[in-house]
Amino acid sequence: MGRGRAKAKQTKVARELKYYSPNTDLSALERELHSQTGGRTWSEPFDEDEDEDDYEQWATGRR
Repeated sequence: MGRGRAKAKQTKVARELKYYSPNTDLSALERELHSQTGGRTWSEPFDEDEDEDDYEQWATGRR
């Protein structure tokens, strides 16, 4: 006995968590991401050629 009430409460809590959408401060998020990337902005392209060259040299045994 009592299982129905406990399950109903769990379902209610789960539904509240699922549909809860707090207001997001996008400016704060942008500042946080900007500080973690070392100042790189999203508009700057990432130069993958340098990494590929290093791997190619390592893979072929040239250094």
